Amino acid sequence: MTKKTVTLEQIASPIRREGSQQATLIGLKLNKLHRRATLEDTPAVRGMIAKVAHLVKVVEG
Repeated sequence: MTKKTVTLEQIASPIRREGSQQATLIGLKLNKLHRRATLEDTPAVRGMIAKVAHLVKVVEG
């Protein structure tokens, strides 16, 4: 079986955000605007996406 993946794109800057939100973006392999990252779709990743939902958008998945 293939594992499900989710592709994210950063749409907003982490400047003037809480440090934990900046760290979450780094954990999602995002650190610059319009950068995309494809990650395995797990509950942990979904929780991280929910924490920074206002800074990222789900492109695929």
